[in-house]
Amino acid sequence: MTKPVNLAPMMVPTTTSGAIRSPKTAELVARTLRRMIVDGQLNEGDFLPHEADLMAHFQVSRPTLREAVRVLESERLVEVRRGSRTGARIRIPGPEIVARPAGLLLELSGTSLAEVMRAREVIEPAAAEMLADTGDAKAFDELQSIIDNELKDAYENGTMAQASVWFHRRMIELSGNSAMAMIAGMLNEIAERHIASTIHDGPMPRSQYTKLIRSYQKLVDLVRAGDGAEAAAHWQRHMKNSNQALLAGHENTRVRDVMD
Repeated sequence: MTKPVNLAPMMVPTTTSGAIRSPKTAELVARTLRRMIVDGQLNEGDFLPHEADLMAHFQVSRPTLREAVRVLESERLVEVRRGSRTGARIRIPGPEIVARPAGLLLELSGTSLAEVMRAREVIEPAAAEMLADTGDAKAFDELQSIIDNELKDAYENGTMAQASVWFHRRMIELSGNSAMAMIAGMLNEIAERHIASTIHDGPMPRSQYTKLIRSYQKLVDLVRAGDGAEAAAHWQRHMKNSNQALLAGHENTRVRDVMD
């Protein structure tokens, strides 16, 4: 069921001089709806108002409105199910939406897998320190739950790459730095592909799994204790050791080799 939404007035183009192209009406409608999503007036799972209501509010034709919705759909901000009577549904994209384009840029620049892993090694200890300094019990409990439940299940069903990267991703997101989380999320999408292929080449030994869980648990204990410096130092060691293992035999691997 579509809930009532107080629509914002349509944004107007900024006055400019010269031959700069004025935005099309559909672009202005898309810009207005995009701003409502960013501002939280439209949330994940909400449906856009009915077509007739949007047309009346923005004073636009059906083709113009549909063009605006297609713009948002191309940006992965809405999901349109053809034939559905409920209309377009709001979808808040995660870092995976930029991973492929960013991965392409890294491919074109000849970036190595080692550079990606090194970037993670720099970012994650800083996030661990921030989490220890500013995190709360809810954040720490979530990481503990991933260790106790998701990682255990993942080891048994062969999805350790996804679960491990999820732990890393949530640790950074819970640190509270959105920019860092977005960058790390993009890097983790690339790293996950490599980790998955590495694990696919041979199952993770029980001893390695136990060592990994022990390291994750130590991190959670340190951030819960508020020891930011030691949390960062521990995670620096963890990432360095992990990267050495993951990059063994892949010293010359490029991002394009991982993303193909």
